[in-house]
Amino acid sequence: MDPELEAFIPLFPKADLSDPVTAREKFAALATAVPAPDTSGMEVEDRTVPADPDVPVRIYRPRQARGAIVWLHGGGFVMGDLDTEHPWAARLADGSGAVVISVGYRLAPEDPFPAALDDVYAVLTWTAEHAAELGIDPARIAVGGHSAGAGLAAAVALRARDEQGPPIRFQLLNQPGLDDRLETWSARNFTDTPWMNRDKALHLWGHYLGSATATPYAAPARAGDLAGLPPAYLATAEFCPNRDEDIDYALRLLQAGVSVELHQWAGTFHGSQAILSAEVSQRQIAELGAALRRALAE
Repeated sequence: MDPELEAFIPLFPKADLSDPVTAREKFAALATAVPAPDTSGMEVEDRTVPADPDVPVRIYRPRQARGAIVWLHGGGFVMGDLDTEHPWAARLADGSGAVVISVGYRLAPEDPFPAALDDVYAVLTWTAEHAAELGIDPARIAVGGHSAGAGLAAAVALRARDEQGPPIRFQLLNQPGLDDRLETWSARNFTDTPWMNRDKALHLWGHYLGSATATPYAAPARAGDLAGLPPAYLATAEFCPNRDEDIDYALRLLQAGVSVELHQWAGTFHGSQAILSAEVSQRQIAELGAALRRALAE
């Protein structure tokens, strides 16, 4: 493991999602410890997207931005909100020059699948319909996220393709959760890795699916056909249960004719990019912004 990251492992809370309320409190505390982002070069606005129920969003609008990304926080489908994602959404807007629409989607287990997906799809549709008001090019709208949020982004790309929904320019997928079956080598063997391990993955999928049967819109790795999806940037962490399902998904996208940039970050663990003092984390954050900037360029 990268020595700069390893030094922080004792400071991370135990990887546990058996009690969602306690997990949310710990997750929020971690977010408040992250250095505040510089938002002086952008407008930040809280809005509500009309839906059933309405969906809260926070819009980050850098000066002279044209493209946009519907951005989805991590947290295992159980944790996270607009405030916990603020440090990362703002940094993504700054690094990419894109409008970032951060989504406060509903959380499991109170609102299991497909609640979060419905919220995200409603925001994607609203973004496309209100492109002129938002000052963005409707042909340059991306989706993306961290962890569970990246899994949601992959799912909404599938749904938009299947339902002939709003055109999506790009997928920005950082360590996505894609497969509820947890049968890959990394999912079976990473039982004691920091922040995310097999036991935590079992809990999060249980909370998210509830009594529902897993479909490709819940677990995109189950999709049989990946043709016609948007180009993707996909990042994985070496010591992450999601690692192998992510690499498998990237290869399947390539085999389906989808352009993919895949970066496997050596020496990292799931969510370790939050340790901003580490040089590898700084490169990870910078690369997310740069990949989005390239994808949305004219």
